[in-house]
Amino acid sequence: MPKDFAISIAQTLRQRGFQAYLVGGCVRDLLLGREPKDYDVATSATPDEVMAIFPETYAVGAQFGVVLVPVPDDVVSSACSEASSKSRTIEVATFRSDIGYSDGRHPDEVRFSHDPRQDVARRDFTINGMLLDPICERVGGGVSAQVPGELLDFVGGRRDLEAGIIRTIGDPELRFAEDKLRMLRAVRFAARFEYTIETGTFAAIQKLAQGIALVSRERVREELTRMLTEGHGRRAFLLLDESGLLSHVLPEISAMKGVEQPPEFHPEGDVFVHTLLLLENLPQPCPATLAWGALLHDVGKPATFRVAERIRFDNHVEVGVRMAEEICRRLRFSSDDMAQILALVANHMRFGHVTSMSESTLKKFLRMPRFDEHLALHRADSLASHRILSTYEFIQQKQREIPAAKMRPVPLVTGDDLIAAGHVPGPKFREILSAVEDAQLEGRLPSRDAALDFVRREFPV
Repeated sequence: MPKDFAISIAQTLRQRGFQAYLVGGCVRDLLLGREPKDYDVATSATPDEVMAIFPETYAVGAQFGVVLVPVPDDVVSSACSEASSKSRTIEVATFRSDIGYSDGRHPDEVRFSHDPRQDVARRDFTINGMLLDPICERVGGGVSAQVPGELLDFVGGRRDLEAGIIRTIGDPELRFAEDKLRMLRAVRFAARFEYTIETGTFAAIQKLAQGIALVSRERVREELTRMLTEGHGRRAFLLLDESGLLSHVLPEISAMKGVEQPPEFHPEGDVFVHTLLLLENLPQPCPATLAWGALLHDVGKPATFRVAERIRFDNHVEVGVRMAEEICRRLRFSSDDMAQILALVANHMRFGHVTSMSESTLKKFLRMPRFDEHLALHRADSLASHRILSTYEFIQQKQREIPAAKMRPVPLVTGDDLIAAGHVPGPKFREILSAVEDAQLEGRLPSRDAALDFVRREFPV
């Protein structure tokens, strides 16, 4: 297990005369009785000394005292066949103090230390600032089940863990000035653990919220993605809104507040309320593209709101797709992820027509790439509004009834067949082949000969 490998690293460093402890999130999770996603080690050994002891290390951040020790393949595979890239390495960081943060992320100067207290003092939150000596035979005790080893808590992390509080280590304004992404991390941890952000910490976020614009868009995207996929998206976005961060990271979502919806379809409330309720109904684990598609599915409604005989959002899907594309580009999503997110936004209203679709249209709809995400979005959308799942159940029934061979049959006619029949290659080919496929999906063309007769009859040369 990665935990045992991390402990073995600490043991090896101890045997060489250095201090070494488990540190950070893994200690927090162990105290909470959770399985950590990854393990970090803090040590008095310098990066050069660590690399001399573990020759296979990656010196990805040696200037900041950080090297990565790869977890052996047999340890990774025995722990999890789908281990994340971070869980495939153990981060070993030298005790240090950081001097100045001109760029709002990286320290201007790093001074290595032999004092773990100095190292802890530069970390973000008290619950992430505890050290665990896994070699000591004493028992740390405390938050939940007993944790083997001695807990070193210089910042009151265990107290805040037991009280359910997110608090910065030291002056919150200073901590957030050092790395402004920490403001988003405070929200994410509060949502994930259902904790409260300490008053001074929260006040500092509200004061400094506009500074989040200086953080790279990729880092913001990753933090928001974690909020959306960790199962507490609604609480996270309520906190983002209350803290003032939401209007700076996703003003399009902030614009949903107060945008009324027709009560006969949306008794739950405005577009913002509906979207956040939808996040509560996403499956777990939740793919990132599904989570973002859910967040953005109604992003076009504020811009298309009007009142005629009732509240209307004309063309909100088309407008929403354009807005979602701009957001995806701004946050620098990959092309593949952006394509799926836009497909989710573009198709979410089509579920209202499935019971009246022709057989061919329905089959094409059901075989869309990653249709499971589209269906999951529809289910969550329904549960966040009228709570009627008849369409969802209708589609599930169709998926059970229609064999794969009839959902995606082998084409009866090809382009070569059209050429052989005397047709000239061009845009007409697509129309003919599409018509043949529709007739085949509807069961009107049982054979290749029937399909060729259909082409000769409907599309004479």
